[in-house]
Amino acid sequence: MSSKQLVEVAQAMVAEGKGILAIDESSGTIAKRLKSVNMASTEDNRRAYRDMLLTTPGLGDHISGAILYDETIRQKALDGTPFVQVMNEAGVLPGIKVDTGAHAMAGHPGEKVTEGLDGLRGRLEEYVGLGAKFAKWRAVITIGEDIPTSACAEANAHALARYAALCQEAGVVPIVEPEVLMDGDHSIDTCYEVTEATLRAVFNHLYEQSVFLEGTILKASMVISGSEASKRAGVQEVAEATVQCLLNSVPASLAGVVFLSGGQSDVEATAHLDAMNRMGGLPWPLSFSYGRALQAPSLKIWGDNPKDNVGRAQTALAHRARMNGLAATGRYEDSLEEAA
Repeated sequence: MSSKQLVEVAQAMVAEGKGILAIDESSGTIAKRLKSVNMASTEDNRRAYRDMLLTTPGLGDHISGAILYDETIRQKALDGTPFVQVMNEAGVLPGIKVDTGAHAMAGHPGEKVTEGLDGLRGRLEEYVGLGAKFAKWRAVITIGEDIPTSACAEANAHALARYAALCQEAGVVPIVEPEVLMDGDHSIDTCYEVTEATLRAVFNHLYEQSVFLEGTILKASMVISGSEASKRAGVQEVAEATVQCLLNSVPASLAGVVFLSGGQSDVEATAHLDAMNRMGGLPWPLSFSYGRALQAPSLKIWGDNPKDNVGRAQTALAHRARMNGLAATGRYEDSLEEAA
């Protein structure tokens, strides 16, 4: 894929009114999701659940792409059509998670570094053959007593940059995801400081590794109070702090920014995205790449009766996709939730 093609795919990923559906849960995470609706995490159940999501009528209206897990990109829908073909026919770009998870960082208690660079060039070549147009790598930054350290931020930023360079070599658009976790009782100000330092480290390393920013997407966490904070910042404060942080640390040449929900409620994540886009005047599109915040209502409905509730579950997913599509253009209203 040429530089021009990388740009075209990256721009399509953040097309107006569209965002990304993250269904790349690891084996452990999808098992927890299914357990929450009293279902075993068998291959058949995982395939049936993801079939429900990916065959949602009109999915491509507000979803530009979906991040898949290794198992899913190789699977077929219940009617025998490969999932990648189902997505292509719906106008949804296939993406793939390529890291092998965040692991304890030696010498740094409480901190993690994401692994998966070994053999990545070969795996990317295989994923391209399977139809992947973009990839994702997630780093995890924890806020706590005396952490994060600069060593943790630098190690993760370096890995993200090497991954991104390998993706572009293979003709794949990289999503770089340095997630600053919401876990903890920290203030929004502390989150701002950590997020800004993390993003600056990431873009310094992307520059050093000659990563083409016009063909790169940032998956960012919002600047937000810790989930256990005694006084949590409101929607407008989160929006303003997040936008200011991005303006201070993200080059204007980047193709776009998509946000993770990171433990926020469905509606909260949508409201924050909408408030940011109402501010206007930004150098890059701001959209969404939500997992749980898009899937949660559908999972609950589907899990109650997987055989009979597929249509209702798909309607719930289409609604959340539409709400976030509106938020990505600053046109979301609370009343639309009540009318659904």
